[in-house]
Amino acid sequence: MAIKPRVYVTVRKTRNPSHAKSPYIDECFRETGVRGSVYVHSQMQSSSGLGSSAAVTVATLSAINDEFNLNHTRDEIADLAFLIEKKVQKGRASPTDTYVSSFGGLVLITGDSKRRLPPQSLQLVVGNTLVPHSTAKMVEMVAEQRKKDPEIVNPILDAIGAVTMAALHSISNPKELGRYMDINHALLEALGVGHPAASRLVIASRATGAYGAKITGAGGGGSIIALCPRRAKSRIAGAIEACEAKAIITTIDTEGARRERND
Repeated sequence: MAIKPRVYVTVRKTRNPSHAKSPYIDECFRETGVRGSVYVHSQMQSSSGLGSSAAVTVATLSAINDEFNLNHTRDEIADLAFLIEKKVQKGRASPTDTYVSSFGGLVLITGDSKRRLPPQSLQLVVGNTLVPHSTAKMVEMVAEQRKKDPEIVNPILDAIGAVTMAALHSISNPKELGRYMDINHALLEALGVGHPAASRLVIASRATGAYGAKITGAGGGGSIIALCPRRAKSRIAGAIEACEAKAIITTIDTEGARRERND
């Protein structure tokens, strides 16, 4: 799902573009075959488990699309963004983050099928551990574990899938949804993608009234997400900050990529 914090990217035609210092942005220009200068302002920290690389890629492609009048549809931008992430991450990317960054809202992705779900008014607090992580490394670690102990790892992955589907049926019942989030978190820890800093934030969130809390993203640091009663959001955010982490009080964003202004 898409949350409210945004990445802002401005692209301008120029004869002498400056180097972007981001493989995702470089690849956006390479794939579209244009040259330009790019300016990025992000409300999210990179490597924090919130899909910031997907947001940067989608925003850059959208800005290129506007500046150079390429007439790509939102679907085409989502597909190209996924290919770019896959290339930069050496084949380990998922289409989830790029699709959600493009369209906003809630999306269920199973294999090649994408289903947009009705918007929900979920009250969320994101806790950023401030411990950077590498998605590629975490995915590789799980893949190695799966190869080594398939009879242990495969049932855990199946259970994560089952929990996701059960949670979908309880999406409008925050207490039940929170319970499934807690189960999911335990399964992710069993996979080995937990981190002591993330565990602290999950426990602090639950202790101060969250319906449920779990790792978000690839794990190994990054962020957790807590589903909260409306009145408890500030208290839960305070508990997260007391753990020397950064809290973002947010909800679902239903817009996805958008043009901010034309100047």
